[in-house]
Amino acid sequence: MALNIIGIDHIVLRTNNLSGLVSFYSDILNCPIERDRTEELGLIQLRAGHSLIDIIDISGELGREGGGAPCKPVNLDHFCLTVADATIEQISQHIKTHSQSPPRFEVRYGAGGYGPSIYIQDPDGNTVELKAAND
Repeated sequence: MALNIIGIDHIVLRTNNLSGLVSFYSDILNCPIERDRTEELGLIQLRAGHSLIDIIDISGELGREGGGAPCKPVNLDHFCLTVADATIEQISQHIKTHSQSPPRFEVRYGAGGYGPSIYIQDPDGNTVELKAAND
């Protein structure tokens, strides 16, 4: 079975300049705030068409988990791909056939709402989230 990727669900940007980044995406690029941050998480989610841009304050709970401040030239925590026409079990089996042990699925919020997803690593160590479109 080949995976049928239908789009990017969301991207996550880490920052030590939360207000500046939110202002840029919401005021300049017209991405409205969909979910405002909770103090403990330090997360703001903005709508970008069918996708979301998540901005994480490095001093919040999620930001502290990811390490220090972003550095140039890379400022990407992970990206999420929405997988069509597959259940979480089929995605998990697909990952196993490619010699990766997938972590357990967790329910996370993304552009399509709440749903199961997993995090895997690419060969360069980038984190890729796979989110089932049908679950």
